[in-house]
Amino acid sequence: MASITAETHGAARLIRYANPPRHYMTAEGAGLILAAVQAAVADPAIRVLVLAGTEDVFVRHYDVAEIIAVGEVVRAGQLKPEDFERGGFADMIQAVFYSPKPVIAAINGVCMGGGFELALACDLRIAGNQVPLIGLPETRIGIFPGGGGTQRLPRMIGEARALEFILRGQTVDAQGALALGLVNAVAADAVTDALALAAELSARGAEGLAHAKRLVRGALTWGLVDGTREEQHGFHAVLKADSAMAAMNDFLANGEDITR
Repeated sequence: MASITAETHGAARLIRYANPPRHYMTAEGAGLILAAVQAAVADPAIRVLVLAGTEDVFVRHYDVAEIIAVGEVVRAGQLKPEDFERGGFADMIQAVFYSPKPVIAAINGVCMGGGFELALACDLRIAGNQVPLIGLPETRIGIFPGGGGTQRLPRMIGEARALEFILRGQTVDAQGALALGLVNAVAADAVTDALALAAELSARGAEGLAHAKRLVRGALTWGLVDGTREEQHGFHAVLKADSAMAAMNDFLANGEDITR
């Protein structure tokens, strides 16, 4: 049975997913993560979210038995393509991707298929240096990444590399993931480093981070004219935030050192 634990570390919320013994993602598990993410986003005391797994698994992959069951419903004509745009896993991925608060994936163990698509939806990814498998192996069983993998991976590592990675159903270890640009960093303990990064981000103005995240996400789809217009409107909005004005005044008062 899937379960979630949520721990508060300062202004960060650490959300751990478990579904022993194999730690597959399921519809039930996706619903639990969605609820935990929504609760963290709604909590004004929480500034950053960290997602992790348990034992030596982040999320192994989506439960293939559940995918087969959905396939039977599709084959019976009881599900339409648009039904895949909402509910369960899709809603969970959207909640992570569009969270106004930064979300960090602490890849503490095996992370494949739907598990890696969850990590791709996060803003930053840190992998433990002993993680043996990270990737999208779906084509090995006749399907393809259907939870955003085909769309997010090319934007991250380029079309040519993403095509090879997905078509061949490749997996890599932590160092291979770093070399390809799949993760931002490799650490001895992914969760510890993710929480340290969360503490760093928590010290920044929440409004500035939220606008920056929204605008960078939008840059992937907006044209340059629309994107710069959105940026200007966002900059106007962030100047209304107390946190932005306080941070800039603090900068001036402390000798104008932006590196601290």
